[in-house]
Amino acid sequence: MRYELAVREAAALGEGPTWDPVTGRLIWVDILSSRIHTYAPGDGRRTVMATEQHVGAAKPRAGGGLVVNLRDGVGLYGPDGGFRWLVRDAVAGRRANDAAVAPDGALWAGTMRYDEAPAGGSLARVAPDGTATEVLGDATVSNGIGWSPDGRLMYYVDTPTRRIDVFDFDGQLAHDRRPFAEIPATAGHPDGLAVDAEGGVWVALWGGNAIRRYAADGTLDLVVELPVHCPTACAFGGPDLTDLYVTTARVAESAPHPLAGSVLVLPGAGRGLPGFAFAG
Repeated sequence: MRYELAVREAAALGEGPTWDPVTGRLIWVDILSSRIHTYAPGDGRRTVMATEQHVGAAKPRAGGGLVVNLRDGVGLYGPDGGFRWLVRDAVAGRRANDAAVAPDGALWAGTMRYDEAPAGGSLARVAPDGTATEVLGDATVSNGIGWSPDGRLMYYVDTPTRRIDVFDFDGQLAHDRRPFAEIPATAGHPDGLAVDAEGGVWVALWGGNAIRRYAADGTLDLVVELPVHCPTACAFGGPDLTDLYVTTARVAESAPHPLAGSVLVLPGAGRGLPGFAFAG
């Protein structure tokens, strides 16, 4: 399976790719540079928007605009660019990380400490009205989140565990956490993930120069080697949701590869699932 360059960039910590079918563009963030990027593969158009804080994720809203997972909480950008806080929960030394929108339109938002102290992060469900419910209070580096095609399972990564875990999902809450796939120490650390239409789970391997696909039963199905040391997350996009976009980082490389920090794409990698817009 080949990769191509989608967006040449020198992002310190590119993360959180998300396909917006309404606008036909990819949304992704550079966490440490406090930037939200968009890319429209149809015409190559790009935009970059600065945020006031480190931004862990940016996802489309049902009525236009974005919901953003920021250092001090979750905020909303309107279609006109106006900003307001939805949930503000500032904790010294902690920042936002990956987030995902569930089938019911709620945002599942993760956090971590800047020093990556064990159990210093969390995972919370943020309802469209701003009600926040902590689901996990002892995460270390809260990362990839995704749902099975039937919505009955939720996949989750706390990076230092070197696992993808799976929960039963009842439409709003996750329970009965258990291991889905173990990542060997020699393969890198699991980061962001994407679920395809067959129930396969694709995960980016920080420090592993690769993307892995695990079949729905948790067995390793495919390894795609990449030229960059730290791929961070992946998402299906394009008109038919068949192209897998991969964000990457430069921050952990002493001698970065020329493509580190760029967005790569694996054309025709599979068929993704339609995403969900935040309902708030």
